[in-house]
Amino acid sequence: MTTSFSPIRVLLADDHAVVRAGIRQFLEQAEDIQIVAEADDGEMAKILIAEHLPDVAVLDIQMPKATGIEVTRWVRANQLEIGILILTAYDDAPYITAVLQAGANGYVLKTAAPREIIRAVRDVHAGSSALDASILSKMMAQMTAIKDTPPVDELTNREMEVLVLVGKGYTNKAIGAQLRISDRTVQGHLAHIFNKLQVSSRTEAVMRAVSLSWLSPDLG
Repeated sequence: MTTSFSPIRVLLADDHAVVRAGIRQFLEQAEDIQIVAEADDGEMAKILIAEHLPDVAVLDIQMPKATGIEVTRWVRANQLEIGILILTAYDDAPYITAVLQAGANGYVLKTAAPREIIRAVRDVHAGSSALDASILSKMMAQMTAIKDTPPVDELTNREMEVLVLVGKGYTNKAIGAQLRISDRTVQGHLAHIFNKLQVSSRTEAVMRAVSLSWLSPDLG
């Protein structure tokens, strides 16, 4: 009896063909990853995402016609269940913040080792956040350096339970199953959490909670 195996279906979007070919080569060395489509600009990425509905879209930030940030916003606006991993050379705080606010699940630098990028694809597919170590340290430093941030409202016990599971990389559906509540209820709790913590993404919420010592930095 053979066991069925479903690889992680990945769309790769980068406007540099040589870079794209290199990324494809080492990603496909992982037996559980399959590149189903490639795009050399943001608009083509949208078309191919809609056509193939990949598990994970690996996007560069700066692309012709539409940036990786714009593609990410489009995916989230259309409520597509696709993990978004930004793979870029840019580590500037404004880019990082914009990417996380747009709804990306991961942000990894092109200077990362191939095994780290492969792991990031797997983490995003599993519903976890994937942040380059240098990116995470920058964001944590940025958040802890803000002295004039207004005090945040305390979370309810249920909101805290949801946030802990978000920090562990659980999807909304998995959180709902764990807490025996509906996806819609989870979304409602997340909206309240974002509002109270003055953030606009799951990753920002977790980092804000860590900076407030509500969560341990070791989220695994």
